[in-house]
Formats: sequence, C-alpha cells, structure tokens
Amino acid sequence: MDVYEVKGFNELVEGNSYPGRGIILGISPDGSKLVTAYFIMGRSDNSRNRTFVKDGDDLMIVPFDESKVEDPSLIIYYPVRVYKDYLIVTNGDQTDTIRDYLDRQETFADALRSRAFEPDGPNWTPRISGIAWVSHKNIPYYKMSILKAGDPDGIICNRFFYEYEGAPGLGHFIHTYVSDGNPIPTFQGEPRRVDIPNDINEFTEEIWESLDSANKISLYVRYTDIDSGKYEDTIINKYV
Repeated sequence: MDVYEVKGFNELVEGNSYPGRGIILGISPDGSKLVTAYFIMGRSDNSRNRTFVKDGDDLMIVPFDESKVEDPSLIIYYPVRVYKDYLIVTNGDQTDTIRDYLDRQETFADALRSRAFEPDGPNWTPRISGIAWVSHKNIPYYKMSILKAGDPDGIICNRFFYEYEGAPGLGHFIHTYVSDGNPIPTFQGEPRRVDIPNDINEFTEEIWESLDSANKISLYVRYTDIDSGKYEDTIINKYV
C-alpha cells in the first residue's frame, strides 16, 4: 500500500452507493486557492427533502418541501460558516459550536471535545468537521476531525483530529460511512488523499457525477483565493 498515493475523487467513491456526507479540503495545483467541498446524501424521504442555499458568505440547508419535514434536528444546519479568517465546514450543527468557541478564543479541538457523534442509533452517525485558515499570501493549513462511537451501544465517543500543511494539488477527503448497510458502517482510518484540479467547474462535475445517482442530494464547492480572500463557488441541488 502506497501511503502517499493520491487518487481522483471518482476512484475513491467508485462502486460505493452511500459514502453519506463528505468534506474535502485542499489546495489547487497552482497553489493559489483553498479548495472546499461538501456533499450530502440521503436514503429516507426526510433526508432527501433538503437543498443548499447561500446566506451571505455562509451555506445553509433548508427543506425542499417544508410540509414534509419529519425531524429537522439532524438534517437542517449550516454546513459552512466563515468566521474572520477561518472557514468552517461540518456535517451538523457543530459548525456553530466551532464558531462560538473561536469567538471565545478557544480552539477547534476544544469545541469538538464538547460534542459527540449523532444520537441516531444504531448508526451513530459520526460528526465530521474541517477548518481552514486563509491567511493572505501564505499557503493555509487545515484541520479535520471525526467523532464516532466507540461501542455498539453509543456510550463511548472516540475523537480523532488531523492537521495538514497545504500542498498544491492535494486534498483530504473524509466521509461519514464506509458504504451502505444496516446499521451503516462508520468511516474508518485517516482522511483519504484526493487529487484537486485547478478548475472549480471540473471538480464540481467530477464530484457530482461520481456520487450515486439515487442517493446524492446536494453539493457545494468553493475555491478561495489565498492572496485576496475572494472566492467563487458552485451549488448543485438534485431537488429544486
């Protein structure tokens, strides 16, 4: 096994009908952009009843059809928040927890030590999170985390943290599930090394077309210029 091997996103999810929710953080090949991507998938009607909507520089999830919402607690949240020079991306309301801790001069890890996996046994969906620093004229570094159950009964929470120096053309991809199942098996191992292209539209298309057509719901991709802090982004919603 080559621990330094970098694969295209399509290779990483090929044949996998349900990686769940996923976060990618990395740097464009020319070294000029911080690259962020977040996608959601769903099997139930409640999970599929969602769309991505911009709220200023943040990204929020809203119901596609409000009359069909069954339980909003784990499906409606802000997956992307901007706080000063920080870009926060997560698969749940821990986005706001991280922002609030930063505002109190505490850390990404401090925030996530106050949280655990989602209370949706027997799946115990892990909470995945990422944070990047866009410091002008410096290649940013970024951190990722996963909080997951350490036992079948959801009593123990194991917390894992990863920190990366930005490298041109390289990203890291973490997702909630290994694959589909009942219960759904939780992601294992470290975030996976993924190839990052220069073009946002190329990357958006690659991610969207690689995800299972029956289960994919929404995708957000953002390229932030490291020198200026300006960004371009794309959103794809299956249900619009």
